[in-house]
Amino acid sequence: MTFVEHLAELRSRLVKSLAAVAVGAIAVLAAYEQILEFLVRPYVALCDTRPSFNCSGSLYSFGPIDGFTARMRISAYGGLILALPIVAWQVWRFIVPALSKRERRYSRSFAVAAVVLFAGGAALAYWTLGKALEFLIGWSGQDVTQAFAITKYVALVGLMMAAFGVGFLAPLLVVFLQLVEVVTPRTLVRQWRTAVIVILVLAAVITPSGDPVSLAALAVPMTILYGVAIGVGSIVLWRRRRRMRSA
Repeated sequence: MTFVEHLAELRSRLVKSLAAVAVGAIAVLAAYEQILEFLVRPYVALCDTRPSFNCSGSLYSFGPIDGFTARMRISAYGGLILALPIVAWQVWRFIVPALSKRERRYSRSFAVAAVVLFAGGAALAYWTLGKALEFLIGWSGQDVTQAFAITKYVALVGLMMAAFGVGFLAPLLVVFLQLVEVVTPRTLVRQWRTAVIVILVLAAVITPSGDPVSLAALAVPMTILYGVAIGVGSIVLWRRRRRMRSA
């Protein structure tokens, strides 16, 4: 393919990805009320179980466009999440011509793993949201009445789910570096202390709320996934060496 043909291919993949996001956003927009109720559920449950927090479980609009902005944000976040498998597929279809036969086998697994890991991270963020809010509200003081703006609450939940999803993608980089033999599993095992520090710093940077509950909820699974990534890389490299010896 010529350079112009590559640009045309890239444009086609981008258009298809954006179309998938748009369709997903429309679907989320149609179910906005149910999705908003789902997102607010941890906050409502916290207010019901902790009356001393002076919160009603309701979100407030402090401007004429706050409700519209929140609706658009939820639609955009939800559309991107729903379209993630299609976007990953389009990325894979764009890069696959440049890969070798062996790399093509790995790329399909990477695309599937990326979707699963991102979804798992987003689910974990939602599951720990109540504990994070409990910590943040508790530190605001007993005499403070909680009144959450709908735009800020939706932004926090969306960024938390995105941060956890991106954090869960880090093991794929570890596996990739092993497959291209930039690092070895033995080196990664020896440097586990450094890896833990890097994971803690990364979790602290990308966690929007900055609370220790969310930091621990992200850092601990990332550390476990780091060990899993080393194991996956070791198995793949062992199979590769065995095939080379038998060839």
